[in-house]
Amino acid sequence: MDQVGRGAVAPDDLGRLLAGVELDLAPVVVSSEDDQQASARALLAVSTERGVPLAPGSNLGLDPLALAAVTERPVEDAGVGELARHVLADHPGVRALTVDATAYHDAGGADVDELGLAIAGGIAHLRLLDAAGVDPTTAADQIDFRVSASADQFLTIARLRALRVLWSRVLQECGVPAPRRGARQHAVTSWRMLTRDDPWVNMLRATTATFAAAVGGAEAVTVLPFDHVHGYPDAFSRRVARNTQVILAEEAGIGRVTDPAGGSGYVESLTDDLAARAWELVQRVEAEGGLARALDGSSLVADVLAASSAERARRIADRSAPITGVSSFPAVDEAPLERVPRPEPVSGGLPRVRDAAVFEALRDRSRTHAEQHGTPPQVVLAGIGARRDFGARETFTASLLAAAGIRGVLVEGTDAEVFAAAVRDTGSPVAILTSSADRYAEHGPAVARALRDAGATQVLLAGAERELAPRRADGDSDLAPAPAPDPHGRATPDADTDGPLVDGTVHAGMDVVAFLDALLDTLKVAR
Repeated sequence: MDQVGRGAVAPDDLGRLLAGVELDLAPVVVSSEDDQQASARALLAVSTERGVPLAPGSNLGLDPLALAAVTERPVEDAGVGELARHVLADHPGVRALTVDATAYHDAGGADVDELGLAIAGGIAHLRLLDAAGVDPTTAADQIDFRVSASADQFLTIARLRALRVLWSRVLQECGVPAPRRGARQHAVTSWRMLTRDDPWVNMLRATTATFAAAVGGAEAVTVLPFDHVHGYPDAFSRRVARNTQVILAEEAGIGRVTDPAGGSGYVESLTDDLAARAWELVQRVEAEGGLARALDGSSLVADVLAASSAERARRIADRSAPITGVSSFPAVDEAPLERVPRPEPVSGGLPRVRDAAVFEALRDRSRTHAEQHGTPPQVVLAGIGARRDFGARETFTASLLAAAGIRGVLVEGTDAEVFAAAVRDTGSPVAILTSSADRYAEHGPAVARALRDAGATQVLLAGAERELAPRRADGDSDLAPAPAPDPHGRATPDADTDGPLVDGTVHAGMDVVAFLDALLDTLKVAR
């Protein structure tokens, strides 16, 4: 697939780019973020200059609906029917239109949203071609679907399978013969799932996504390079992207079985569920008058995508949807990749938000702080007892802090003065107790008081606050169980001072983004 236009190949340069390509043998697909018709006409002009028709499977990449969605321009479909008729007359097997569902995925849409809007877009394209005098059967052969493939393997497989089911049903109602009801899908590995930090993990994400796309039945797959977020790819990343497909196709042989997931109870059930829920969205869009009107005169599409995006943001923030190398197991002290940056994408309509961006913003704050002060923001980790006592919680806490570029300075032992000295030496206003319930009960209160006396304005605990209470002979705590407090609340009183013993907890399931953002504020890290 060739990107034409802003930030990519200029339309006038397309012929030079394709100089070594046998146009009648190798399918060429063009796409554009700003002027789709210019890129389509540029490809047709190259074909005319060479005197050879485009190879079957080529596509002009026209989707005025997706273009309107991402740019917030009015839907401009004038000229699309003319180009479709030109292709039908002179380029057999070539398709003019693409339903670009990746625009809805990149805007935060869930799998159901992408599927439903893809079908709604296909219906709108059928109407557009009908207005140009193209019958439904011929029109069906002019439409491709460009869909995302994410690292969520089973949802990707089921979504591609469900799209074929729903599209077949639409074409059946249009009177298209059964052999012509197929949905040709071009899967592109998800831009939204790519990370800037620890980009090497993107290779694993792309491999999983490519596998899922092939198993789901995609006829074509485009793998975005692992360094795509950093800018234009280098030779190595392009080679890795190409070989991801080659190895899966030639060595794993995933294309040799028709519908390898068919018959799996889980995949079949998931496919049916996605299809049913997506069809409800199609009906809502049709009730608005179709996708063109839903984009131009209604907030339906934006509202649906915003709701899904907010739910996904919540799951990313509490790490129930972890991002390896970013929110979980972050790579500390990594050397950033250097690439030629891309221009800012076309904007104005639907947003484009990567899942990892919220954590990358936190890392940027810490990185700037380190450049200005010579050291990253630091938090004292009080490892009470021996490694066997505090190891698990200290590792959890250090990894959580590293997701925002905060360094955990580990101090071990049971002597409260040792921990107090660490606070004075680092100058950090924050300390976090890490240990087992037994060590907390035995040493926690004394350590917490020493940390506060040494200047820590915020003392937190990894675990549950009730673990600080002395243990009775029966092993229970003197404190009644209580729900986890707000990370910045003051809930556990210190009997000696009438003040709080700790200011909150660090625990699984918390809103990590909100916690780390507030922690950087406490550490006086500029925004």
